[in-house]
Amino acid sequence: MPKIDFNDRMLSLGLARVSEAAALASARLIGRGDEKAADQAAVNAMRDQLNLLDIAGTVVIGEGERDEAPMLYIGEEVGTGNGPEVDIALDPLEGTTLTAKDMPNALTVIAMGPRGSMLHAPDVYMDKLAIGPGYRNGVVTMDMSPAERVNALAAAKGCSTQDITVCVLERPRHEEMLAEIRGTGAAVRLITDGDVAGIIHCAEAATTGIDMYMGSGGAPEGVLAAAALKCMGGQMYGRLTFRNDDERGRATKAGITNLDRVYTRDDLVTDDVIFAATGVTDGSILSGIKREVGYLTAETILMRSKTGSVRRMVYRNPT
Repeated sequence: MPKIDFNDRMLSLGLARVSEAAALASARLIGRGDEKAADQAAVNAMRDQLNLLDIAGTVVIGEGERDEAPMLYIGEEVGTGNGPEVDIALDPLEGTTLTAKDMPNALTVIAMGPRGSMLHAPDVYMDKLAIGPGYRNGVVTMDMSPAERVNALAAAKGCSTQDITVCVLERPRHEEMLAEIRGTGAAVRLITDGDVAGIIHCAEAATTGIDMYMGSGGAPEGVLAAAALKCMGGQMYGRLTFRNDDERGRATKAGITNLDRVYTRDDLVTDDVIFAATGVTDGSILSGIKREVGYLTAETILMRSKTGSVRRMVYRNPT
């Protein structure tokens, strides 16, 4: 049977519907304090919509291994089976805690590319570094200290270090890094969850006020963020970090042989992709779900790396 080409243009609107459905399903649980219920609602809706698409899809970044996640697990096949073979990376609800507490920047996120286009990242931590478009390659690197990165970016931007803002996930493991960043005079935007959104912020620095992202977070989320930056522009680097032999074993099982490798954006996502995200709670990238009389309104960003197109769409859905 001949291979069916990945028709990103035709599939993009379908991907937006998948993201929207997950956000709308989780909307009734915003602020209700139940993280698991919010995540499950998003998972169910995302899976139902994916199975309507004419794709032979495999989830490569998902909710976890099959024994941990009953749906949208890594390796799960989705779609009708009557279309191109594609890899899917997803986070049905990036920011379950943000949703449960009605805090900013909860999103539903999904990316799709041809089969074999995305790193099968194990569920371990990844040390991440990202900046937006417009800079020469390698202006900041993983080998630099946090202070060196700030100084290098400020020099490239032609500004003072005091004019640089770095986004960092608020975790005890980042305390030394935070002190070093602030020692340069740079500002820090701390986020409690949602480092996919944190990295996307770098691509629209003029709007978000964030110039750089650094720190460790989930490796699967790193692949999703790389997919977004591949569409929007910008540089990203990631290096897997391991706390024990079990985590090294997960990487080996995922087919990773060089455990010390520094991945670039284009190593994490090697081919053209499409990316969609829908706001669940209000954030600096997208508006959250709005309740009106008889309607729910959602805002989605839909991007294609092949063309560099970025669409923002508002969807009003009768309740």
